[in-house]
Amino acid sequence: MEFKFNANQQYQLDAINAVLRLFEGQPYQEVGLDSALSGVLAVGNRLELDDERLLANVQATQSAHGLPPDDALLSTKHTLTTNGGGTIQYHNFSVEMETGTGKTYCYLRTVLELGRKYGFRKFIIVVPSVAIREGVLKTFEITEKHFSQLYGNLPYEYYEYDSTNLSHVRQFALADSIQVMVMTIDAFNKNANVIRQSTDRLQGETPLHLIQATRPILILDEPQTKMEGESNKLAIGELMPLCTLRYSATHKNPYNRVYRLTPFDAYRQHLVKRVEVASVIQEDDYNRAFIEVVSIKRGKRAMEARLSVHKQQKSGVKVATITVKPGDSLLDKTQKDDYREYVVDRIEYNCVVFTVGNREVEVCIGQKTGEDSQALWKAQIATAIEEHFRKQNKFKERGIKVLSLFFLSRVAHYRDDDGQLGIVRQMFDEEFNRLKKVFPQWADKQPETAQKAYFAEAKKGVWKDSSTGESSHDADAYNLILRDKERLLSFEEPVSFIFSHSALNEGWDNPNIFQICVLRDVKSPMTKRQQIGRGVRLAVNQAGDRIHDEQVNLLTVVAGESYTQFVKDYQGEFKAEYGDGAGDVPTPVNKREARTVHLQKEYYLSPEFEQLWERIKHKTRYAVQMDTGYIIDQASEKLRDSAIKSPRVTAVKAELILTDSNQFEATQSSGVRDMGGIRREAQLPDLVRRIEHLLTFQSTPISISRQTILDVLMKSGRLIDCLKNPHEAATVSVYLIQEVLADHLVNGIRYERLDDAYEMTLFEAEFQSWSQYLVPAAKSVYDYVPFDSQIESDFVKSMEARQDIRLYVKLPAWFTVSTPVGTYNPDWAIVMDDPKHPDGERLYLVRETKGDGELRPTEKRKTDCGKRHFDTLGMSYEIVSHASELP
Repeated sequence: MEFKFNANQQYQLDAINAVLRLFEGQPYQEVGLDSALSGVLAVGNRLELDDERLLANVQATQSAHGLPPDDALLSTKHTLTTNGGGTIQYHNFSVEMETGTGKTYCYLRTVLELGRKYGFRKFIIVVPSVAIREGVLKTFEITEKHFSQLYGNLPYEYYEYDSTNLSHVRQFALADSIQVMVMTIDAFNKNANVIRQSTDRLQGETPLHLIQATRPILILDEPQTKMEGESNKLAIGELMPLCTLRYSATHKNPYNRVYRLTPFDAYRQHLVKRVEVASVIQEDDYNRAFIEVVSIKRGKRAMEARLSVHKQQKSGVKVATITVKPGDSLLDKTQKDDYREYVVDRIEYNCVVFTVGNREVEVCIGQKTGEDSQALWKAQIATAIEEHFRKQNKFKERGIKVLSLFFLSRVAHYRDDDGQLGIVRQMFDEEFNRLKKVFPQWADKQPETAQKAYFAEAKKGVWKDSSTGESSHDADAYNLILRDKERLLSFEEPVSFIFSHSALNEGWDNPNIFQICVLRDVKSPMTKRQQIGRGVRLAVNQAGDRIHDEQVNLLTVVAGESYTQFVKDYQGEFKAEYGDGAGDVPTPVNKREARTVHLQKEYYLSPEFEQLWERIKHKTRYAVQMDTGYIIDQASEKLRDSAIKSPRVTAVKAELILTDSNQFEATQSSGVRDMGGIRREAQLPDLVRRIEHLLTFQSTPISISRQTILDVLMKSGRLIDCLKNPHEAATVSVYLIQEVLADHLVNGIRYERLDDAYEMTLFEAEFQSWSQYLVPAAKSVYDYVPFDSQIESDFVKSMEARQDIRLYVKLPAWFTVSTPVGTYNPDWAIVMDDPKHPDGERLYLVRETKGDGELRPTEKRKTDCGKRHFDTLGMSYEIVSHASELP
């Protein structure tokens, strides 16, 4: 395989030219030996432009690219601690390019352009990690032929800084061609580094002094990762840079930003893959005391912790965040019976300790308890493998090899210090072998040969585990994943599944990553943008050609959370980066115009309206009789026929869609799949108490005896089934009891007229509403009528057109009827001519407008109660769909 590159992509040319324009007016620098502060001779860079001209160039560049111009150069003054001291000043410029759009290619080509146009020759690329270093060196390697064709015989050399091979440092200082040295920040940020020591290998010279003599231009790759700390900023200054060019998708400090390609630009221009989220979550499992420690801080009087818990609310159990202090009861905080024995005993700097009966439970920041994480991981792994198999079968004819990347929260989940297989590795092997029976093309493949893992950093040829410091098991994995990208993308190479920890979390990517699966048992330090960034680069085929087919370029992120939460967090990262506007495109103007609605006194003060109001104004009270035996019979019968779902893991996919206002939204693109069951806790709960507790949390609290609840459960014959998922059983039982009770109350309700009444003075003289929700009215009490649906809008227009309608009013929200299932606000009160008495008789009506479909049960109960209320007042009440249904 040989990677192909397009030299004419406009957005990349714009990024390159933005940097070149900074040095407009700089004369070409001829070769010559200069001496730095210590008198060391070297072929170095010189800047002939003064600050005034540089600032003008910066501002012109910013204006050309639609960026707000800076008022000043953000330069750095640095006092040297080596080479005899002294003070230098250097300038900082930032280029912002979304991950996967060829940032490395751009700055490598910028280096060559700066050498060709201005004669700058000495460049150092500073990177935060070994993975990024290897990626840069690989990009140099695979672009050699491309750059040779593009720039002819322009001589340049690149190499890794290696403290065991200091000849490269002398070459860097004395060569008269373009020299590019790639270094990690850790190679020169400590006094003990070899680069700071004089050595006989350089005839007593100090490597750092040779570098300083060249006044190198520094390319800082992902500077926000490790280079903004004070000690590393000082180390960068010790290199005596002429200037720094900072390249990142997410700058912490943008300095003088001269070019910006936002993620929104990249997404809209199809420069990166589309993204979908395969959401793998646990459902119908609220039977455990779920706790996640989100954060801990010192309060005014005591330590405080923010916990994510299951909280009982009127609409059901929800995941909610609460704040606790020592001594707090989680039952009081959550109103959920599973937390009955949980009391906060103490809060330490990174853990919360609970007393649970006679034992202690410790939960640290980012950890969870009460969740079957292994069931979740297994479903995520299965989803990722299945997606991989399906895409590879689909894309193979097009010469595209599919890769999948798994991120683990602990190296031990893949293998332990003794080399034993961890739980994730075992699950992967098991699911791979299971699924290959479903996909015949994979029948002869083995999980052992299809995967590699990289958790290491390279140092002096010894592979060190980034988490434990222990020797890594497989240096070949390092070479394959980081250095031999062509082999990894070849069909001849069996490896297509890659496992890592934090070593590949930034800077590394591969164009053919199509699945990213994040498995965690603690809060992942990786942002959503970091996760997605590993796989957004456009795919390539076996010939190295970039694929520009949207149907191919789709990255699937397999996440152990709901897709709505994933997108919310993802959008939140953009908000933190770009502000509330979330980017350069302004939010569309809200075209809804507010309008003031006025009372029409000719109708409000008319005799017809006064008589109408006199008929409908009275309030009522209701009384009901309860038959406990009937409730038990009906509820138990319904429970007998109801489904009680077992706790399970489900998967569903949703694609991320970018709106015009730069908001990512999730659009569900698949059905919900059941991925298997969850282990149930052995301890049996008090199911009756759960149901009794839940009944008090309904919008209309219900109080029935524990014996009645037990009778319902026993008579249903479903008690054993209920114990498989107690929370689901309790929720279903509460719903059914509530429904039976509501129907029973409504069927037996009786209303009694009261002396209390709604006064006409409650009508406001005016109010405001949106124009698009108002219909102009000539016969209403108000000059505009608000509507909630198209049916209501059409109803108003039809009444306005009818000659027999004298006046009408949309009854205000404060005009309500009490019912056992909540308050009811009827729609319309109408005065019209009586068609049976053409001599001037009037009809006084109350009407409810509903669509042609069936009413929801709660709506029907409310309208049934409404009819009985108005029957008591002697008013005609009906439900209609159109004004033609009036008499």
